[in-house]
Amino acid sequence: MIELEGPLGKSDAVNRELVSLERELSTLRKNAAIDPFGLYLYGLVLKEKGSDSLARTVLVEAVNSYPWNWNAWSELQSLCTTIDSLNSLNLNNHWMKDFFLASAYQELRMHNESLAKYENLLGTFGFSNYIQAEIAKARYSLREFEQVEAIFEELLRNDPYRVEDMDMYSNVLYAKECFSALSYLAHRVFMTDKYRPESCCIIGNYYSLKGQHEKSVMYFRRALKLNKNYLSAWTLMGHEFVEMKNIPAAVDAYRRAVDINSCDYRAWYGLGQTYEMMGMPFYALHYFRKSVFLQPNDSRLWIAMAQCYDTERLSMLEEAIKCYRRAANCNDREAIALHRLAKLHYELGRPEEAAFYYKKDMERMEAEEREGPNMVEALLYLATYYKAQKRFEEAEAYCTRLLDYTGPEKETAKSLLRGMRTAQSNIPSMDVEHLPP
Repeated sequence: MIELEGPLGKSDAVNRELVSLERELSTLRKNAAIDPFGLYLYGLVLKEKGSDSLARTVLVEAVNSYPWNWNAWSELQSLCTTIDSLNSLNLNNHWMKDFFLASAYQELRMHNESLAKYENLLGTFGFSNYIQAEIAKARYSLREFEQVEAIFEELLRNDPYRVEDMDMYSNVLYAKECFSALSYLAHRVFMTDKYRPESCCIIGNYYSLKGQHEKSVMYFRRALKLNKNYLSAWTLMGHEFVEMKNIPAAVDAYRRAVDINSCDYRAWYGLGQTYEMMGMPFYALHYFRKSVFLQPNDSRLWIAMAQCYDTERLSMLEEAIKCYRRAANCNDREAIALHRLAKLHYELGRPEEAAFYYKKDMERMEAEEREGPNMVEALLYLATYYKAQKRFEEAEAYCTRLLDYTGPEKETAKSLLRGMRTAQSNIPSMDVEHLPP
């Protein structure tokens, strides 16, 4: 099969031995002359033939007879694509069942349930690096990057030559733009084992962070030559092609990723981005919707969808507002949602809602000690809004803050203060003529 399809290609090759294998294994099972490993093999044959329901039944028999064959559990998990199919399994009680359920919950995006299972297992298997890595994966899916980083640092202290799952650690370092830490990790895994797909992905991430996208693609290709079903390599390679503006190659990479795992929200999100770049917003929305269905707590996906609605071509502002609201409720790290909500409400002639979101945006910027044009815009709007509402004290407070700036906003603040002085008769006003320069 590998020879027919080439290193990265798809193959129409069919295993002609499956029919005779199935006949033979089926007879052995009927005669109760088959051991748990034979049942596992029979399950593989049935899965390959597309008989998923019978494959599930046979694999359940295999793991109930011999619970320690993790490969059988993994194949069974790949056949449980819904929570109903998982709950329908008639599994014996065994600690291996808890490992299976924790892993299955992770695949079904039930990250908190998965985390609870693994933390419970950690009570029994206190020094298991595997469980620690799986906890890190669950926390990564919940976007708890600080905790993920701490877990991986601890894992490397306990197991300095570990390569498994380290590509996820490199994704965290990439997201946090930790150049030196990512460089050190890339060097470390290269020296440990450079012929592992994880090692190639880590080095690919390192070159991507340096902006060397061609070199990055080269390493992602290497990862795929080592394992053509390595999901994150296809997705990351798609991201690199987007950076290189090679849209057809990006679309192909993302499609290969969703062929391998249709639950990979990053690949659906990537497809949405590529179609948006091609000026096809309805296609983009279709893919963005798939990504937010799979990962509803990721603010970036909601913002991408909102920005698609918020284009001149679609101008579906009410839909955009709904998406920005969801993003704001999902801890929008990029702080885009609140500002856009304020602007959209202002454009739609809703001053109270605009003031509410400008105020929330300003409070967030103050908490993060950020300054910039968004802060000036919020102060100007709130000063004008409260002046129009005749709430002069609040308007004056915002104007006074604007006086600390040096641009045209300072003159606007002075003008607003003069207007308020003339409008007020019973509240003592500031001496605008002697304002500090």
